[in-house]
Amino acid sequence: MYKDSATELTKQFSQGSLSAQEIMKGYFDRIEKYNPTLGAFLTVYKEKATLQAQKLDEKRKRGEKIGRLAAIPIALKDNMHVKGETTTCASKFLTNFKAPFNATVTELLEQEDAIIIGKTNLDEFAMGSSCENSALQTTKNPWKLTCSPGGSSGGSAAAIAARLCPLALGSDTGGSIRQPASLCGVYGFKPTYGRVSRYGLVAFGSSLDQIGPFANCVQDIALMMEIIGRHSEKDSTSTFKEPDVIVANLNKPIKGMKIGVPWQFLEGLSQEVRHSFDETLKIYKDLGAEIVEVDLSILKYSIAIYYILATAEASTNLSRFDGIRYGNRSTKAVTLDEVYDFSRQEGFGAEVKRRIMLGTFVLSSGYQEAYYRKAQKVRTLVLQKYKEAFSKCDLIATPVTPTAAFEIGSIKDPLEMYLADIYTIGANLGGVPALSIPAGFTADARPIGFQLTGPQMKDALVCQAAFAHELVTDYYKKIPQGFQE
Repeated sequence: MYKDSATELTKQFSQGSLSAQEIMKGYFDRIEKYNPTLGAFLTVYKEKATLQAQKLDEKRKRGEKIGRLAAIPIALKDNMHVKGETTTCASKFLTNFKAPFNATVTELLEQEDAIIIGKTNLDEFAMGSSCENSALQTTKNPWKLTCSPGGSSGGSAAAIAARLCPLALGSDTGGSIRQPASLCGVYGFKPTYGRVSRYGLVAFGSSLDQIGPFANCVQDIALMMEIIGRHSEKDSTSTFKEPDVIVANLNKPIKGMKIGVPWQFLEGLSQEVRHSFDETLKIYKDLGAEIVEVDLSILKYSIAIYYILATAEASTNLSRFDGIRYGNRSTKAVTLDEVYDFSRQEGFGAEVKRRIMLGTFVLSSGYQEAYYRKAQKVRTLVLQKYKEAFSKCDLIATPVTPTAAFEIGSIKDPLEMYLADIYTIGANLGGVPALSIPAGFTADARPIGFQLTGPQMKDALVCQAAFAHELVTDYYKKIPQGFQE
């Protein structure tokens, strides 16, 4: 059962060959067995999910219409709200915070009879690229337990790779879905900005954040996007475009499709990542796609732009965490100023403090023009360069990360860690859809990803091209040793 896709499990449930309770028990048994080692889940809703499964079994027996995700266990990154449940953002600050409402994605999933089974680990407030910045626990890569699963959505990616659930959601501000998907050998999709509502997602960088799915096959990604890719009246940045028809179009041939490659931007890759990238391009050529060169050399500035804009937005968004309205209040505080100071000092981790300080600096009166506004201007140039590139091609191909998964604790310099996002940040700055697909392994069995990026609102086209690759490869079928039964 754990090897089946969400699409297959729903079919088995609807036909009566599997009950919702059997599906839940199977996955909860795997979580109980493997999560203590893996550290993917922060919270598991066993009692609540089992009750939902019982009700769903009764609903099917009565012959009532069931949803498209009926009986599917889904994990949420722990920065998305489930009403009445704790949303910690993997921070000491929010260990006592219970969500007063559901996120839009939670509502949409439950409307389709999906069962939320728990919350997954992340870098604190989604700030990081390794899942090492969680204040609550360390998540490990299922393929090599001494390695990082990537971040910030490392818990969701690890849970999918280890088959602890068939579907999960993460959030992507600068690559936080695609990078861990690549390092864990699964599919991870960052939709067009505004395609999925951010209502109920704890904000990091509001102009960059986007919720997206993890899965072990493209069809499941497509199914999730058809369900969560809807307008929300509660989100002013949510697009009014009608939901995409993705699943039915996956089988469309890609012959004649033009895939652009920014060759001048592909420096500093490890030998194994470059080999995997070239081999994947060859697969697309064999499928009839045309490989063309595009100029995205401006993306060499993307790291600098991102860490100005993202930290500026983070410092603004996190100013609400003051020890009064949200989260834990310091017991040492006597005066009002001490409540603010001590609560933040005790509640925030080192990386969060670093980004708040940097964001406050670039927004300060003496430096706003020199840094923040200049970064906004360069971001506009990035958008223009993407438009020029897509005038010459349908999709753009790049690696996801310069290297495969790295050892936990091996990167001490924050700047070196930031550089791991060099190939993912551009899609967030441009608000365009991008998907990480499994594309091979290193000699010691660490996964390698391949990234497809499309124009705004061409999410379906990205999935279509990824599905064509899936049909002729088997990387996505492989399960890490130690997690097979």
